[in-house]
Amino acid sequence: MFRSFLFGSLVLGALLGLEGTRICLASGLEVNIYSHRQPFLINPFLEEFTNETGVKTNVLYSKTGLAARIQAEGKNTPADVVLTVDIARLMSYANKKLLAPVDSEILLSNIPKYLRASDNTWFAFSKRARVVAIARDRVEPSELGRIEDLTAKKWKGRICSRPGSHVYNRSLLASIINANGAAAAETWAEGLVANLARRPQGNDRAQIKAIHSGECDLSIVNNYYYGKLLSSKVANQREWAKSVRLVFMNQSGRGNHVNISGGGVVRYSKNKENAIKLLEFLTGEFAQKLYGKINYEYPVNPNVGLSSALSTWGVFKEDTVSIEKIAELARESQKIIDRSGW
Repeated sequence: MFRSFLFGSLVLGALLGLEGTRICLASGLEVNIYSHRQPFLINPFLEEFTNETGVKTNVLYSKTGLAARIQAEGKNTPADVVLTVDIARLMSYANKKLLAPVDSEILLSNIPKYLRASDNTWFAFSKRARVVAIARDRVEPSELGRIEDLTAKKWKGRICSRPGSHVYNRSLLASIINANGAAAAETWAEGLVANLARRPQGNDRAQIKAIHSGECDLSIVNNYYYGKLLSSKVANQREWAKSVRLVFMNQSGRGNHVNISGGGVVRYSKNKENAIKLLEFLTGEFAQKLYGKINYEYPVNPNVGLSSALSTWGVFKEDTVSIEKIAELARESQKIIDRSGW
């Protein structure tokens, strides 16, 4: 039976284009992880987890297809834990009933309520601030204080953006719907599009590059891309980053929008105890500090301070609307994006 399952798993992995498909059912001192986060980003966490607990970790990485794989594997899945990089993907697992509720006082203590599922099926492990990057030599931080200010006439032809349908922008717009209502959010999206210097394109790194080259003066980006460019081994990329500064939005009001990375225990996990241990570890002091040091992401645990790099960018007030609420508004957000042409 196991050979049959493993063969089917390998075939499915080949069809989905997954890496590391030779993952097998874990023993008592192992935990199997299906990850949307690249191995080099999570390996330092997992190595320390094994050192502390003696539990070996096995990782299957893919950008896409993992939820479909777990669905196809059903009760025979070897997966114990899912790690992913934004609320949209987390909710995809939750909506498919692929995650199990977790009873852990450590997780409830380490993670604020707005950063976890109401039924405790998923938890945030780090926060990503969606901020405005501005040209150091052409824009003063005092010129804008709210995300709503990006529709002002002074910014016409001066803003770059990745496509609005990307999950980062879709979540940002959902936060605006939550704060101001759908009608105001749609007016904002239309105003933003009217101020674009070029059609929406590229990723967040491409927006910072465009500011450096003079194509535009400001853009909406996730904070950690700035950190990665500043520390890049490629000199040109460091220069892109040095040409901009980050500005946190809505500091006098609701706070700057944040998205998350996170994960949960797979519903059919054969190693739930070890899976929960891993989730608890990822919210502890060592891992929370490592998120900032390696990935330039903010800790979810309020008792853990910022890394030195994050501290240099300043402390900011964040929007504490439930991340679950942001996910609920995603469909309405996408409709506005489609109508506005963002």
